[in-house]
Amino acid sequence: MKVYDLLRSRPIHGELLKLKEEIHQYALDYGLDFYPVIFEMCGYDTIYILAAQGGFPARYPHWRFGMEYDQLSKSYAYGLQKIYEMVINTNPCYAYLLTANNFVDQKIVMAHVYGHADFFKNNAWFRTSDRNMMDVMANHGAKIRRYMETYGQDRVEEFIDKVLSFENLLDINTLFETQEVKRNRNENLRSLKEEISEHVDGRSSALKSFMRSKLQKDKTKKEVTPAQIKDEDIFISEYLESPKDVMAYLINHAPLEEWETDVLGILRDEAYYFLPQRMTKIINEGWASYWHSTIMTKNALKSSEIIDFADKHSGVMAMSKQNINPYKIGIELFRDIEYRWDTGKFGKDYNDCTDMVKKANWNTSAFLGRQKIFEIRRTHNDITFLDEFFTQEFCERMQLFTYKYNPRTGRNEIESREFEEIKSNLLHSLTNFGQPLIEVESGNYKNRGELLLRHIHQGVDLDMAFAADTLKNLYFIWKRPVNIATIQDSNEMTYCFNGKEMKPVQ
Repeated sequence: MKVYDLLRSRPIHGELLKLKEEIHQYALDYGLDFYPVIFEMCGYDTIYILAAQGGFPARYPHWRFGMEYDQLSKSYAYGLQKIYEMVINTNPCYAYLLTANNFVDQKIVMAHVYGHADFFKNNAWFRTSDRNMMDVMANHGAKIRRYMETYGQDRVEEFIDKVLSFENLLDINTLFETQEVKRNRNENLRSLKEEISEHVDGRSSALKSFMRSKLQKDKTKKEVTPAQIKDEDIFISEYLESPKDVMAYLINHAPLEEWETDVLGILRDEAYYFLPQRMTKIINEGWASYWHSTIMTKNALKSSEIIDFADKHSGVMAMSKQNINPYKIGIELFRDIEYRWDTGKFGKDYNDCTDMVKKANWNTSAFLGRQKIFEIRRTHNDITFLDEFFTQEFCERMQLFTYKYNPRTGRNEIESREFEEIKSNLLHSLTNFGQPLIEVESGNYKNRGELLLRHIHQGVDLDMAFAADTLKNLYFIWKRPVNIATIQDSNEMTYCFNGKEMKPVQ
């Protein structure tokens, strides 16, 4: 086999093609609904290159992809982790299989992939995903390569480095904006700007009334003054743009060159494409694991393959000592929900029952479990999934607990087995992916053209070292001082990066 054959994927054929058709039919029989799935074979090197690039073979060049590839390949070489498959949210849906997998592994992987494909197509958080992202990513890569040829690789790569430090400052509500909604908003924004420009010196009373009514809709604001209405840019930013979408705000208002605006827009589009996958890690992997387990144990598994399947499945489901396993938590929660809705252990009558013996043996033979999990698959993300269905009974059965480092013994030790504390910590770690919530408050702070951000405090203070680095990168984009308001030790503080250092605002 030639070397270049190992560095690219190949279509499946022969027995694997027959196996794909078999698993495909099982998935359809269970009611799964998905876009066409294209399976391709590749070696370890290729799949780790793809994994480092988010699953897309033609992305823009950047050093972080090489760094991630190096980390993934070394983790495999040292036996720390192994990637069995990769599936991409596109139409058709591309899935990559490892050539080194044995036949049972390929069965498991194919069934798992069809679970993911069904979730991608039907979950509400993926509704507005660009299903043509394979071509879009390639176009993005070609554009950025041209910019690198024109303006220099180091300059473009430095700009990308700065932007990637705040690519998490997004608004999840944008995921529900259809192309029509975006088009209408942009048209409204343009028409309003045109109307404002026509009334620079003496605006019509109708326009003043419109802007005043918009401002007064926010009951948390003080009474609107004529001076506030004069600042049309602030009005447009606050009421026609999302304050959480910092990247969009910079695109519209930062003093960027044309190529910089284009690159920032490219990185924002890609960040929003990957956002639903970050929001649904547990429920998505749980759904795919549920279906690979169901299809294998009830349909595709031969008696001679049971030991191999049990070995691979238990390895995937093993709980980590450092983090929760999304595969394990997800599949067990789906199974728990199916059991509860099959036996009728839900609703007012069940919740109000105080007879523990009766409650333990409760069974109304409702048989609504399968219908319920399909409904959940359609509407939930990780936070809503756990918030609604992570019960005390489930927590105790899974033997979950919180832990913390004990400096006296030098070990991580169990801190609490209390359900409310465990659930609260779990949800908190998932809220905004454990990262701080940041909003744009003003692009003209103190009337000096400075950017003011606000940290939405949720009980955890900002890590000021990380904040300083991010403000430094934002200064690079904004070209003027960048401020952030936060709470420290119950006191409201504002810090400013002025291009040289970050210091408190007096």
